[in-house]
Formats: sequence, C-alpha cells, structure tokens
Amino acid sequence: MIYHVLPGDAQLDAFKQSGTQGEVIICREALIHGPIDAPDLEQFWDTRARYIVAEYGEDEIAYHDNVARELAGLQELEDTDEVNLWFEYELFCSVNLWFCLSLLKDTGATVYRVEPLGRDVEERWNGFGGFTGEEMRAAFALRTHLSPEQVALGADLWESYRTKNYPSVKRLAEKCDTDCFPYLREVAAAAAEQDIHPKEVVKEIIAGIGSRELNEVFPEFKKRAGVYGYGDLQVQHLIDQLSS
Repeated sequence: MIYHVLPGDAQLDAFKQSGTQGEVIICREALIHGPIDAPDLEQFWDTRARYIVAEYGEDEIAYHDNVARELAGLQELEDTDEVNLWFEYELFCSVNLWFCLSLLKDTGATVYRVEPLGRDVEERWNGFGGFTGEEMRAAFALRTHLSPEQVALGADLWESYRTKNYPSVKRLAEKCDTDCFPYLREVAAAAAEQDIHPKEVVKEIIAGIGSRELNEVFPEFKKRAGVYGYGDLQVQHLIDQLSS
C-alpha cells in the first residue's frame, strides 16, 4: 500500500486535486506544545488526550479516534508498504515529522519525504500554504527517499526533543550532512530557545505596535519568528500568558 501523511487538514483539498494516488493519513497533532515525554506510546496518547481536553476543551474519545489512531497506524506498516511524509521545514512540522519517523523506524517500510519546494528562501517557513494541486503534484515528483539511517536520525531527533535534551538536538543537527532535513540547524537552534524566545518576540511586538490584538500581532510574529511555525492558536496563547 501507498500512504501519504499530510501535515494538516488544510492541505487535503490541494492533495486531492493533485491526483496523487494512495491512502491519506492526516497529522492533526501539535507536538511542540504540551507534554510529550511518556514511558510508552499508550501512555503518550493518554497524556496528549488529557492535555488537549484541558487546553482546548475537546473530547478525549474524539482525540483518540481522529488524532491518535491516524498516526499510531504508522507502526503497523510493513516492508512492502510505502509512506510519503508531506512535512514542512519549521519547528512545528519538524517535530511532527521526527515523531512519525520514530513510529516508522522499525517497520521496514519505504519512506519518502515530500517538501514544499519552489519557494524563495525568505518564504521557506510558509510550507505548503497556498499550494495548488499542480504544485503538490510537482513536489511529489521531486520527493526524497529516506534511507534507514536517515529515518533513524529523525527518530533520534524525536527522542532528544521529547526529553528536552536540546544540546543533543543541536549536536544531531550539526553532524547531519543529508539534504532530506533542510534548515535543520536553524530549527534545532529555535528548539533550544522555544521556552523563552517566542514569548519575548510577542512581548516586543506588543510593545512596538501598542496592541494585543491577534490580527495585528500574528503577521508580525510570522515575520520575526517564522521558524517556529506557530499558528494563531499558539500566538494567542502567548498573548494570553503575557496578559495574565
């Protein structure tokens, strides 16, 4: 079987328009926020479900049905299967990518990464946003095969990030000489400052524009700290923290 892991529901329409064949799995997680360190996968999903319920008021059963089950199926793939990971470059997507690679590490499945190619460097953090079906099809045609060693590197990055061992994340990024993880050093540096830097950026923006309105803060945050890949929910959370 051929599988495609999309980075979110927002890319589904363009993917369908691309005419690319295969089963679709949607990654609906945001593993850059909330608890991610657990002794096993079952406890991991339970911990994430409780966090999502507490943070966003969603249903715990719905989380297991719509989020956990989608991704957990990656562990059940076999060496006759092919999986295409459609992930962007920023920290938000990178962490989700590393997690997926950790699930795939021992399956023997053939793994490819599909990147949002064709953007200028200054737009690299915008990912697949605004991609047409034709552009998605072109990105798929230029996908990169990940060797078992590269899949293992992604899994190692997840283990280091999961345990907040940011020096290890940076070391892994420094020794990475593969082109399947573009901008990894920038992302690793951002990970090491994730607990402090985004909030400081929001604080500076608010002081500069004299407003805490999301529609004014968010575009400026993307300009200054696009490497984090935060969406409006994450930036609003930072605004709320500063407000309290």
